[in-house]
Amino acid sequence: MKKATSAMETTKSASKDGETSPSQLIDARIRELGDWRGETLSRVRALIRQAEPDVIEEWKWRGVPVWELAGIICTGETYKASVKLTFAKGASLEDPAGLFNSSLEGNTRRAIDFHEGDKIDEEAFKALIRAAAALNSTRPAGSKKKPKSA
Repeated sequence: MKKATSAMETTKSASKDGETSPSQLIDARIRELGDWRGETLSRVRALIRQAEPDVIEEWKWRGVPVWELAGIICTGETYKASVKLTFAKGASLEDPAGLFNSSLEGNTRRAIDFHEGDKIDEEAFKALIRAAAALNSTRPAGSKKKPKSA
């Protein structure tokens, strides 16, 4: 399928310069999808904003919506059969509702794959978003563990 606009290929930009903002690019992606994937991406985006009203939307890696607050909370990739939300520090998050169902073998990231017809546990999802944002604020972005003393 051809992209809806050439702006979809643009990396992060600012609307103050007359360019397309990351939020506008995400809007365009949702419209471009025009099916259950667009609806799902739109719904999780709204839930992310409800959970963390100060979240910053970015557009990275040639077309991936990213939500940040003191670091990356999650990315929102769309595939033919799924919408994948990858949490940058998902392996460090409690997931009592068992939302993570993909990328479970990694040491850092965890993901949620949504498929057509899946229902979203909205309260559990928003709790996970809040937990990811809180984790980002407790560890400065790019910080490394202190070396062990001899």
